[in-house]
Amino acid sequence: MSFIRTFINAILHLDKYLNVIIQNYGMWTYGLLFLIIFCETGLVLTPFLPGDSLLFATGALASTGSLNIFALFIIFFVAAVLGDTANYHIGKKIGNGILEKESVKFINKEYLNKAQNFYKKHGSITIVLGRFIPIIRTFVPFVAGIGKMKYSNFITYNIIGGFLWVTLMLGAGYFFGGLPFIRDNFSFVVIAIIAISVVPAIIAFVNSKRHEDNREEETNDIEI
Repeated sequence: MSFIRTFINAILHLDKYLNVIIQNYGMWTYGLLFLIIFCETGLVLTPFLPGDSLLFATGALASTGSLNIFALFIIFFVAAVLGDTANYHIGKKIGNGILEKESVKFINKEYLNKAQNFYKKHGSITIVLGRFIPIIRTFVPFVAGIGKMKYSNFITYNIIGGFLWVTLMLGAGYFFGGLPFIRDNFSFVVIAIIAISVVPAIIAFVNSKRHEDNREEETNDIEI
């Protein structure tokens, strides 16, 4: 429980934690940021890592001169594209074996199934849309690999999605993170970012449940 409490506290106060990291590690901070985004997008074991909130927080720090906005963009864009690419190949290699098992240690099958349904509904554009939905973002490239999506299509949508995600989130932090209201209420802003990011996933889940209920009603009508 203490780890969870510490992790949540770190997410809500990313600006303060990042300031301490920058002061202690200097340029190595960029390497750590690269690693976090690469793992958040590239490993199905780490969907809990910060994504949107980290981009926003670093953008806000860049507006104060603590970090270089151009270096951040390059690092995050490369990490996001490479992360999704690695995830795609992992899914292509071992994904079907994981799907066949009832439960897999350290991997939430429920998240995997939701990403699979999201992918079936939206097709290739899921690679772009999924960038903006926490949890789904981590599992979508994995599912694309399982579905043997053509790599040339995948990498195109991967690059587009990575560019849009990093540009919008990092840019929002850079241009709005320095405002006094945002700076003084940063933890609430982070909660809002997470909540807004999750809304599309909630809508998709509600719609899928509604479709399931409709199908059950149609089946019952036919049986009667």
